[in-house]
Amino acid sequence: MQCSWKAVLLLALASIAIQYTAIRTFTAKSFHTCPGLAEAGLAERLCEEGPTFAYNLSRKTHILILATTRSGSSFVGQLFNQHLDVFYLFEPLYHVQNTLIPRFTQGKSPADRRVMLGASRDLLRSLYDCDLYFLENYIKPPPVNHTTDRIFRRGASRVLCSRPVCDAPGSGDLVLEEGDCVRRCGLLNLTVAAEACRERSHVAIKTVRVPEVNDLRALVEDPRLNLKVIQLVRDPRGILASRSETFRDTYRLWRLWYGTGRKPYNLDATQLTTVCEDFSNSVSTGLTRPPWLKGKYMLVRYEDLARNPMKKTEEMYGFLGIPLDSHVARWIQNNTRGDPALGKHKYGTVRNSAATAEKWRFRLSYDIVAFAQNACQRVLAQLGYKMASSEEELKNPAISLVEERDFRPFS
Repeated sequence: MQCSWKAVLLLALASIAIQYTAIRTFTAKSFHTCPGLAEAGLAERLCEEGPTFAYNLSRKTHILILATTRSGSSFVGQLFNQHLDVFYLFEPLYHVQNTLIPRFTQGKSPADRRVMLGASRDLLRSLYDCDLYFLENYIKPPPVNHTTDRIFRRGASRVLCSRPVCDAPGSGDLVLEEGDCVRRCGLLNLTVAAEACRERSHVAIKTVRVPEVNDLRALVEDPRLNLKVIQLVRDPRGILASRSETFRDTYRLWRLWYGTGRKPYNLDATQLTTVCEDFSNSVSTGLTRPPWLKGKYMLVRYEDLARNPMKKTEEMYGFLGIPLDSHVARWIQNNTRGDPALGKHKYGTVRNSAATAEKWRFRLSYDIVAFAQNACQRVLAQLGYKMASSEEELKNPAISLVEERDFRPFS
């Protein structure tokens, strides 16, 4: 009887050991997936090569700033980049786009879009897990010994420009400015950068390369992530004015219309309407508050942030459940009341924020504004942007074109 009891005990212990091993094997694996690479025609050389990291037991907060080009996203990104406990990456999906677009033969087909979004989601999963090796699949030329000088806008990340990731001579504990970072830090060691990521409690990523919040559903619902989406929107008329000035060649026909007063017959209106459609579709999802976005989604208008940057930043940090530290508050003070001449770099963040939000009204003719209002009337109404009914109303700064709206986080 005693032997039988011992045999049962040994079998139970063996069963527990097997289950423990299985759990450790599952949870220790980095949770990026590799099918997207195969679908995109890329080698899967890093799927098993990279180091593995533990399951998200610490409940890191994973922040995604979902935006479009010239909507103020660089500014919003810096509100998280300046936090000492946040690991921030500026547009890592640039590398996916830069690698895959040349491979597409059908232009912007639905199939190409699916491949792009699948690869983007896989990369985001990996980066939120601090697995920076996975990024190497999209860096050209490929990194050597996990070091590279080809990370897009490395200098926009304070962690990547300070010790121990940047070991520039004489830098001490200073965080180098973007230009100095690229020039003085040398090659980026992805192993050291990944360790710096794991040492921080939160990971924030900014992207203008995901069209709608619906495209993120698989990530939002992934129990291994603690993903929270801040969708940044801006008046499409302001986006058009900013793009026309920043991307002068691409938006040449819009500038020609402004200069001559005559609309070019071959104007590409999709440069405007695509923004409005993506905003409208995404905002429609967010504002209907589906269960999968509960506690995960916050809509922020750039104009509200520009008018009261500290208040809106406090609201965003409150939504995320992260304490607002003094470095962020100091950065806001230094970068929202500055000389606009200091913010002329196309991705610069020094500006008189309130004045910048209204500047588009004096950069577009009323004919262009009326065209934009007709093309984007649905999303303008959704987001609380008023129509300008005349040239006089458009150019009168005493008349606000932004309704008072309180877009509270979905909690």
